[in-house]
Amino acid sequence: MAFTLLEVMVAMVVLTLGIATSFLVIQRGFQAVDTARNLTAAAQIMENEMERLRLKSWTQIQQLQTARDVTVPLENGISSDRFSCTRQIRDLKTDMKEIVLTASWHGYDGRAHAACLITRYCRNGLNDYYYTIH
Repeated sequence: MAFTLLEVMVAMVVLTLGIATSFLVIQRGFQAVDTARNLTAAAQIMENEMERLRLKSWTQIQQLQTARDVTVPLENGISSDRFSCTRQIRDLKTDMKEIVLTASWHGYDGRAHAACLITRYCRNGLNDYYYTIH
């Protein structure tokens, strides 16, 4: 009889560990989905701003570079308390500037995330851009 009770206790421990592990896996899955959704939203914010900059002239880009406001305005429907986006413009050469857009947000677990979009803007137009994730 004591041997059967011991088997039941061992089975309960194994079952408890299995259930606890499954909760951890589910939590990590939700975290990954949240990060993917937010990264997609951040990319859309940065691409929207980059397309807006693409339509500007060289003079307008220079004015943005000297302006104190580096905060990118967010479109309607995007929560400004959840996302923020900044713009940095610097000279690389006489006729070339580097534009760096950085989108930041906090995941549902409170961790800070950021993604960058970097491009080069020449006096004759904007080249392609690429992403980096922090």
